[in-house]
Amino acid sequence: MLTKRSDITYIAYLKGDQVARLKGDLVEQGYEIRENVAHAFFGASRNGVSLTAFRNGKLLIQGKGAHDFIVFYLEPKILKEITLGYEEVLDPSIAEARVGVDESGKGDYFGPLIVAAVYVDAPVARRMLDIGAADSKLLSDARVETLADVIRAETTHSVVAIGPEKYNALYDKIGNLNRLLAWGHARALENVLIKKSACRKAILDKFGDRSVLSLALMKRGKKAEIVFREKAESDVAVAAASILARSEFCRRMQKMEEEYGMRFPKGAGAAVEARAREFVAARGVQNLTKVAKLHFKISKKVILES
Repeated sequence: MLTKRSDITYIAYLKGDQVARLKGDLVEQGYEIRENVAHAFFGASRNGVSLTAFRNGKLLIQGKGAHDFIVFYLEPKILKEITLGYEEVLDPSIAEARVGVDESGKGDYFGPLIVAAVYVDAPVARRMLDIGAADSKLLSDARVETLADVIRAETTHSVVAIGPEKYNALYDKIGNLNRLLAWGHARALENVLIKKSACRKAILDKFGDRSVLSLALMKRGKKAEIVFREKAESDVAVAAASILARSEFCRRMQKMEEEYGMRFPKGAGAAVEARAREFVAARGVQNLTKVAKLHFKISKKVILES
């Protein structure tokens, strides 16, 4: 049975001429269309529904009217399929017991690397679908925090935070980003498997050789089938993990900004490089290891100029 839900995020996938058909219908229905939306064909909003049609095929639907929009228009008129509320029937693997693992901060020069793992079974997966758990990269920071509070309260999970200093020490010791990621994923995963020992499956976004992670787990006496997937965040367990990881990353970035009295931009672009120079000028190059991942090319440029 379908139930109404408010302030929820949904993701659908469009293909072929569905984007053009959707846009045409929205114009006829009086939606406000926004053309200049980053990485998207368009955005639209009306009557408590906000949509973004991304160029990679994802359609993000949010707002109090999202549920009715999907049930009474999007699925029967555009997608030509009825899935909302029947996900477990259409795809029984959704109810399968598993651990989803994801990270945040990997591509950010400043700040920590965070890895989170979340266990789901049939009831938990249903709950994650109901609250609108989705890839954190598609959600606002405020929405991430709201969902993270629910996930922390209602799931068996683990969050492994690797601060910049520890990250740099591990990278110097391991010498390879994929192996460092495997180490972090294995720690988060094994923390959950200790509590859910009967679980034998883990799903991760593909980042490297499966054997690296398997070996990392085996060294600690843990065994699980490791499933690497492209765009693994489409699995609700991985989506939940991505939300926890992003929430912890943002919290630690805010704390670091308060400690040093400056804003640290995310990513690794020109603004980040400029801020690294400012930090070194104010705090000294020796303190860069406390806030940044030193193997990034930015470090070489900044250190050579200091």
